[in-house]
Amino acid sequence: MLRRVATVALVSAVLAAPAHAQGTELMPGVTFEKTVEFTPNGPVVVDVLTAPRPGGLYQLAPVLGLGAITGGPEKLTQIEESVSSLATVAGINGDFFDAKTGVPAGTVIQNGALEHTPYGTRSSIGVDTSGTLHVDRLKLFATWQGTGQRRPLNEINDVPATGDTALFTPAYGAAAPKVSGSVDVVLDPFPSAVPNTDLSATVTATGSGGGEAIPPDGAVLMATGAAAPHLQAEAPVGTRTTERLITQPSWPGVVAGIGGGPQIVKNGKPVFRSGEAFPTAQVTARSPRAGIGQLADGRIVLVAVDGDQPGYSSGLSTFELAQTMTQLGAVTASAVGSGTAVTEAFDGQLLDRPSAGQQPVKEGLLVEYFGVYASALPVPVVNGDPGQTTEPLSYKIVRPSTVTAKLVAPDGTSDVLENAVQHVPGSYTFTAPALTVEGTWHWNVTATDDTGQTSTIDRTFRYDTTLSGLTAPKVATGTAAIRFTLSRPATVKLQVETQSGIVIETLPTASLQAGAQSLTWDGTLTTGTRAYAGTYVAHVFVTSSVGTSDLSVPFSYKRG
Repeated sequence: MLRRVATVALVSAVLAAPAHAQGTELMPGVTFEKTVEFTPNGPVVVDVLTAPRPGGLYQLAPVLGLGAITGGPEKLTQIEESVSSLATVAGINGDFFDAKTGVPAGTVIQNGALEHTPYGTRSSIGVDTSGTLHVDRLKLFATWQGTGQRRPLNEINDVPATGDTALFTPAYGAAAPKVSGSVDVVLDPFPSAVPNTDLSATVTATGSGGGEAIPPDGAVLMATGAAAPHLQAEAPVGTRTTERLITQPSWPGVVAGIGGGPQIVKNGKPVFRSGEAFPTAQVTARSPRAGIGQLADGRIVLVAVDGDQPGYSSGLSTFELAQTMTQLGAVTASAVGSGTAVTEAFDGQLLDRPSAGQQPVKEGLLVEYFGVYASALPVPVVNGDPGQTTEPLSYKIVRPSTVTAKLVAPDGTSDVLENAVQHVPGSYTFTAPALTVEGTWHWNVTATDDTGQTSTIDRTFRYDTTLSGLTAPKVATGTAAIRFTLSRPATVKLQVETQSGIVIETLPTASLQAGAQSLTWDGTLTTGTRAYAGTYVAHVFVTSSVGTSDLSVPFSYKRG
């Protein structure tokens, strides 16, 4: 059994707060936690996103690279950026895909429409209108009918094998693939490809050899081999056809779905052997892995496990991923694509550390948030020093909304920058007014969108003039006097660091009064040896009645 023994901080300029037991909040209701599991095979880094039950302002859905079955692949961060105007998103890579064609291996369901054939001997992952996660081996038993009997419909948005018939909808791309010897009919208009219901359309054109344009509100039926004469004879221009995309199980109410597998948690228990169509070596090897699960309270967890990096993270087998998911509290869970494609990102920025760098993927499995969003404030502490004199403020909305935005002072008074102002989707920026009260300030934005849903985000920063005017000599010889000004009494600590942030010496904490002050580094390291000549950083931390703040300044050092 794997044992979680430590939580490590998320190091990012955007996500500056450290991870903790409840995780670092990325956007309202969505948190991130990076943990380390120590195993007999070495450390394993597990990156965990936790999100609310899908519904209301939150949606869990696949997003395709370049927006189509044949589009992409793209890096997950690019996929996220492509929908940033529609939602604030966080998620993991999706299913495996064909490297030559870019087509996903299994199910794709978007907005209730079946957009790719399920991989019947592997699990599919679906989310219904109640926000419940389903993991099942979804199978397709589809038919089409023209003037004759019902005929098999074998593929959805994939090239048909010889003797098969395929349906191509606008989700495939601009045109059906070119297939020598095929018979093609254009259906226009064609309803949304919702499973388990009759879909009727009229044949408006016929062709052969593929390459037919797919109407934006239509579809193309394509038949090859022995199936081609039936389509040609039974679906001439003007014929009314009926397609039925029968799935088993029927998955009533499922609005989003993606291929995946194997199933790794069922009824709260880890699944040791799923019996799904994966090579044994693929599920037993320790490698990077991604998975999705649902907790008993309905929340969603999206997990990316780093791997193939000895000393940092060795990865997990599928069963070890199942154990990790149950430790997180998942009652239902499935793996998705594994190996070098494993990626986790938020708002277009990586959260994990892919073993081969970020690789293109066919889909992102994303939590989408449609409420008001404001990123972490760029200046954590405003203190009056250059570059830290004011706080830029901004927020984003993705639906027409009525917005109230205010800056709340430490004493509870508010400066209302917008009061019930109606806005179209977009980003809005402000400059904070002059700050007068020292302490923690709140940038608070509330929006009610055109569906009547209200959301709020609150970001904090501190106004603290305790420490200012930090300087160091351009070139320090032998010793380095670090000078600064205190506006009130404070305890002060000086750290000397390398340019990469490694601490080489920490001076004892000093209690100092208000006014011009200095601390001197004698040029020695924590080991007592002399420092080498080079460029270092003086990092000063002060704690006063207002709080703790810090400033840093680089300097060059040479031995005396």
